Amino acid sequence: MRRLAILGSTGSIGVSTLEIVAEHPHRFQVVALTAGRNLALLEEQIGRFSPIMVAVPDQENARLLEQRIGSNGPQVLYGTKGLMACAAESPAEMVVSAIVGAAGLEPTLAAIEAGRHIALANKETLVIAGELVMAAVAKSGCKLFPVDSEHSAIYQSLEGHRRRDVRRLILTASGGPFRNWSIDDLCGVTAKDALAHPNWTMGRKITIDSATMMNKGLEVIEAHWLFNLPVDKIAVHIHPESIVHSMVEYVDGAVMAQLGIPDMKTPIAYALSYPERLPLDLPPLDLCRLGKLHFAAPDRKCFPCLDLAYQAIRRGGTTPAVLNAANEVAVDAFLQEKIGFLDIPRVISMVMEGHSCTAVDGLDKVLVADAWARQMAESVIDDIQGASYA
Repeated sequence: MRRLAILGSTGSIGVSTLEIVAEHPHRFQVVALTAGRNLALLEEQIGRFSPIMVAVPDQENARLLEQRIGSNGPQVLYGTKGLMACAAESPAEMVVSAIVGAAGLEPTLAAIEAGRHIALANKETLVIAGELVMAAVAKSGCKLFPVDSEHSAIYQSLEGHRRRDVRRLILTASGGPFRNWSIDDLCGVTAKDALAHPNWTMGRKITIDSATMMNKGLEVIEAHWLFNLPVDKIAVHIHPESIVHSMVEYVDGAVMAQLGIPDMKTPIAYALSYPERLPLDLPPLDLCRLGKLHFAAPDRKCFPCLDLAYQAIRRGGTTPAVLNAANEVAVDAFLQEKIGFLDIPRVISMVMEGHSCTAVDGLDKVLVADAWARQMAESVIDDIQGASYA
């Protein structure tokens, strides 16, 4: 039985992970959970899976949770220390890293340094500190399994093949809800429009990232670190059906792909049970019913976030951390209706232009760059708002 700590248990990945655990109770034991402010769902998860420790964002929520679960519940921790304890001090053998954004970096790194295997759904961990994280993985000897459907597909398509025979990786993207829209159309996009993803059910932030194609840009950076390939060997294809989850092209022209219905349970289960495959209660892929699959090049003019990500990883150092932080602030501002949809890449670009890149030789450099970028992004957003009122 594999013991699990789930960081971000009330988000979409965390909920799907626990559904898999419930389907296979003799395979997994949940020993730690961390969550945001959805205490009602966390309380339900505690009652069902009986972890020995949980963590919430702050002391006030910790007190509220303790009142709800009573004295016979798990140890309740809070803040960064609570996250770190669940990740690195619980008896977990594997940590499912599913916290959204840069907040997932420190607990994931702590889990790696403690020798825990990682099921990584938090792509920002590798985006902002890939060099540090992969060095820590090598040092600790732990295994890092990608949970993103695209990276899981590449991981599976590389199995049994020599890495030196790879010509390129091809990440597929649904294109989001606006793949056929013009620049003029995109000017009027609302948060409600952007949150209506055609294929996947995801959290709010990642859904907006999919709409801007920043999510695919972040995945390019993540793939660079996961598979140790130069960014010029990582391509992106639009694939509206989200059936081919990604592909590996080899030097002889052969292309290996992983196909499946668009459901995150498949890559999650593969990471949890590797090298085995768990039977899942999911509908089969019916290619005869689908009939056709479509592919196209991304529209880089309408969706400049993809090129911004390529620029960031080519520049290297602290630039990807700055890209990620500026994007998080810009997406939040868009969701709050402070800026427009097309202002998201505008904010990111302006922040990147103002950044003096430095080498990532320690976590402190990453955290300083992250904080600087957030402050700068807020300033740019204030200027955009000021101009719109003028």
